[in-house]
Amino acid sequence: MVATPPRSLERPSTAIVMRGVSWPTYQALMAEVGGDRAWRIAYDRGVLELRMPLEEHEEPKGLLESLIEAIADELEIEVRKLGSLTLEREDLARAVEPDSCFYIQNEAVVRGRNINLPSDPPPDLVIESDYTNSSVNKLPIYAALGVPELWRYTNQSLLVYSRVENSYNLAETSLAFPFLPIAEVGYVIEQSRTLGQRSAVRLFRHRIRDILTSQSQS
Repeated sequence: MVATPPRSLERPSTAIVMRGVSWPTYQALMAEVGGDRAWRIAYDRGVLELRMPLEEHEEPKGLLESLIEAIADELEIEVRKLGSLTLEREDLARAVEPDSCFYIQNEAVVRGRNINLPSDPPPDLVIESDYTNSSVNKLPIYAALGVPELWRYTNQSLLVYSRVENSYNLAETSLAFPFLPIAEVGYVIEQSRTLGQRSAVRLFRHRIRDILTSQSQS
């Protein structure tokens, strides 16, 4: 089943959307404002969205990053977290800044490199934390850029998408971490509101450790 973005139940987006923006104009704007800015962009063939992250948006994103790092530590593997790295390709006239992104399977390939698409592979995993509705559908952008996996936290649940033939299907397992109990992730994030963030992450780490131990013994 081809994935369609769920409609958020939260407040509407306050993002600014501009249409008819050429690629040179987009590039000039990005060069003018530089990287020292709070807002993030999505650009899709002439449509440019500028979006300001909210506290309710940033907290789940940060927790998802911590959970991925906890998994990596338990697996004793390297991952490269690049946050809201600008992913852009002039030949596709598309660009996007995820809430966060990771190189996992391809970490060794891009270690220490400045990422330049399409010479370098796209991130193995991107994170989107949806508190407000986006005016630009980012899934086709990520699919065109070749991102194999997308995690979307919305309405207190984690949705995992896998890229299939230039689109995304809602998946039951993660490509990067097939053993991950996806249905439990939303509960961990909500649990952090009462236990605290680090306590929730520690409990999650123990859960992952138990899963990995069980798999090794089977």
